[in-house]
Amino acid sequence: MPFSTEPTYTHGTAPAHGARTAVLYCNLGTPDAPTAPALRRYLAEFLSDHRVVEIPKPIWMLILHGIILRVRPKKSAAKYASIWTAQGSPLKVWTQAQATLLGQVLQQRGHHVQVRYAMRYGNPSVASQIEELKAQGVERVLVVPAYPHYSGTTTASVFDAVYAWAQKARRLPEFRFVNHYHDQAGYIAALAGSVRAHWQTHGRPDQLVMSFHGVPARTLALGDPYHCECHKTGRLVAQALELTKDQYTVTFQSRFGKAKWLEPYTEPTLIAMAQAGTKRVDVMCPGFTSDCLETLEEISDEAREAFMHAGGEQFHYIPCLNDQPAWVDALADVCEQHMAGWDTRAAPDAAALTHSRQAARDMGAER
Repeated sequence: MPFSTEPTYTHGTAPAHGARTAVLYCNLGTPDAPTAPALRRYLAEFLSDHRVVEIPKPIWMLILHGIILRVRPKKSAAKYASIWTAQGSPLKVWTQAQATLLGQVLQQRGHHVQVRYAMRYGNPSVASQIEELKAQGVERVLVVPAYPHYSGTTTASVFDAVYAWAQKARRLPEFRFVNHYHDQAGYIAALAGSVRAHWQTHGRPDQLVMSFHGVPARTLALGDPYHCECHKTGRLVAQALELTKDQYTVTFQSRFGKAKWLEPYTEPTLIAMAQAGTKRVDVMCPGFTSDCLETLEEISDEAREAFMHAGGEQFHYIPCLNDQPAWVDALADVCEQHMAGWDTRAAPDAAALTHSRQAARDMGAER
């Protein structure tokens, strides 16, 4: 496999925008538009990932292209259309905002770094963003998934995208990867703070439900730590809010297919609560750092309807962390921890660069 063409290298030149270090903030992805063709492209990429679906590929490709991509895009497009904003997909809008704010906070803390965002599926792709960073002279890249909890289905897939780009490149930047931050103090404090702020305005519920994205149950037995990390987050948030064990519940949403997924399932749990006499629930989604289809449509719309139809009286959805300052500060803390040892605090010095070029000429390195 031939390597991609490298940018012209000249000894002693500075990156175009100064910073030699970058943070690449990666979220799952979103279709380009709430239309069936856009969903077909997006779902084809997403559901072709062997990290997402571990069914033997020849069998799965027949199912995916013969059934799913013929039926699901139209249905999914209607759901996306119900949450689409004038600025576009909520997930993309919030992810872009988080990257911008993260760059500002890191700059305020004295770090001279670029911050870009990428989507594992869809645009802008991980590969395209790394390529642009490399063209600008970036030599070190910290890859930060927008997923606080590690899973082979999400976090590892982001890393796969970086490795796939690297296989085609001759000269690689230095990479570091953040696996998880599910128990990071700032992240937990931001979650608890968002709940307290909601309660100050709306009062407290009978039950706080923390709904995480589901994964097949077999992944737990195969060694994926996702289930345990979600429960740890739930426990830490409950402790910060001083809740007893009977005042909160951890559930899992977004099942796909007929296989058993992590339990308890969110919507059936909410229905059972309403039927048992619970009048008010507040639901939050700690595993999603940006509001998206799974939170705005699946939880705030569909789960709300299921709870109320089963006899519940009040359903409150507590939004994701989105652009909350406490969350951006926590994300900056994560970045600082993982950039330790990298020189990110000083912009390139023009005099030093001139000296470097002259030294290179003296040694015959530049002609």
